[in-house]
Amino acid sequence: MAAENRTEPGLRDRFRAQVRQEVKTAALRQLAEGGPEALSLNAIAKQVGMTGPALYRYFTNRDSLLTELVIDAYGDLASALARAADADATDSAARLTAVVRAFRTWALTEPHRYRLLFRAPLQGYDAHSTSLVEASQPAMTVVLEVVGALATPDTAVPDGPAVPFREWMKRHGIEDVPEAVAARTTMLWAHLHGLVSLEIEGNFSSMGIDPATLYEAEVKDFVRSL
Repeated sequence: MAAENRTEPGLRDRFRAQVRQEVKTAALRQLAEGGPEALSLNAIAKQVGMTGPALYRYFTNRDSLLTELVIDAYGDLASALARAADADATDSAARLTAVVRAFRTWALTEPHRYRLLFRAPLQGYDAHSTSLVEASQPAMTVVLEVVGALATPDTAVPDGPAVPFREWMKRHGIEDVPEAVAARTTMLWAHLHGLVSLEIEGNFSSMGIDPATLYEAEVKDFVRSL
């Protein structure tokens, strides 16, 4: 009997984790079909074979489910970037190119999750909560590291004040990163995000332009700027 009592919590925890994963999988299908606005806990409950009230034992509300999906997506993106960075540790320029290609590949493969991270938040949803800001940092940390490895001592901060980047690094505990690297990494992130966002929304199709070519050119220009 004592042995059964010891194993019961483990079984219960595994069942709970399984149900939560099934709920998140169903939620991702909804996101792919209709975006965050289409997220419905009652619809998800029906898909996984439970009642709406029963689902609330696993996620207290829509926003709590949405937050976990965002955190999961940031984690997967960071892992993809880290794998790319580790693939070639000898050539700094090749590492950076691999990382930014991985960013685009992840976005094209997971467009609904990419939109979840980078589109304007739903009304009433706090997309800048501490937990989400912390979840977003590992992906940026990978890019900061590969840019820092490529930068030279005389790499300059772009025109404009360095203070905002200094304060940003302090808030996030980012140490040993020159302000020039932080500033230029942020600019690179913004440029690549802009290109990828336009691509996944189909904005290059009517122009007859291959977005991959633009993306590669942006990376080459950035490397030269360092």
